[in-house]
Amino acid sequence: MKIRRIAAGTFWSVVVCLLILTACGDSQPKDEVTYRLKWRYNISVVGDLWADAHGNFTRNGLKVNLKPGGPEKDAIKELEIGHAQFGVASADQIIRAVSKGSPIVVLAQLFQVNPLHWIYRPDQTPLRTPTDLKGKTIGITYGGNDETIMRALLAKYSIREDQVNFFSVRYDFTPFYQGEVDLWPLYRNAQAPIIGDKLLKARERFDLMNPSALGIKFVANSVVTTRKMLDERPDTVKRFATALMEAWREALFSEYKEKAIKTVLKYNPETPAEIVSKQLAATRILMMPRKDFTFGKIDTEAWKQTEKIMLDQKLIPAPVQIEERLMPMVE
Repeated sequence: MKIRRIAAGTFWSVVVCLLILTACGDSQPKDEVTYRLKWRYNISVVGDLWADAHGNFTRNGLKVNLKPGGPEKDAIKELEIGHAQFGVASADQIIRAVSKGSPIVVLAQLFQVNPLHWIYRPDQTPLRTPTDLKGKTIGITYGGNDETIMRALLAKYSIREDQVNFFSVRYDFTPFYQGEVDLWPLYRNAQAPIIGDKLLKARERFDLMNPSALGIKFVANSVVTTRKMLDERPDTVKRFATALMEAWREALFSEYKEKAIKTVLKYNPETPAEIVSKQLAATRILMMPRKDFTFGKIDTEAWKQTEKIMLDQKLIPAPVQIEERLMPMVE
């Protein structure tokens, strides 16, 4: 009996050791990087959240520290000082940084259509052509992208700025609700479903003016890294881009709608699921204009137009040849 107990104990010790060794063998060290977003956790980063929540990074051998963005978080600066290896920034931020000598490069373009639109009431403010903007009160954020886009739109259609009335907007939509402002800037995929829902409940019709449809292609958010990172760790960059694009495609598939909504709510439980559902549908249109579209594709001509708009409005002192900073990870 004594011999049997020793044998049994030895047997189980061997089993435990083998299990530990097997687990250790399967647990390969991950390539650790930090990814700074532009936005806080909301629908505009659904693909990034998906990659973090559903193992896309892990399956590609990466340990990614996903960090939310916000007004006080500048992904480009963090890349420049080495606090992050990847980030998200809008085209105007990138072009300004390149103008100042930043070593930033663009890996993928997230939004194919800029989400900045203007909401209006078609019953009160009929807009058949851009020239109908004359005499209207238009909300803009002075110093913001919406100001740049609106000025470019007016210039394109030869509308003098003294032929419209600019209204300085804040976060409070009250002036629009009360009819003081005819057109109000908002994000098509984030704010429009919320504001539109309120208008519909008040039995008011609304529509959205999309500058992209009127010929103003001002690029929004894109994934960036530094040239040094691209040169010194190309495999890491490739695996990161592969994991991220894969995650975004999955998050935007209509078949995964409920799973994508739950993913957003996991990180941001404050927004009602019904609103997130509408936001997701709008995001899909802005990022995947066609079902067969290659997600993350860089629209070079739109980047050139963005640079020209900024140059024309003296937002940069000289051309930067932004096309030289576009290093697409997807074709």
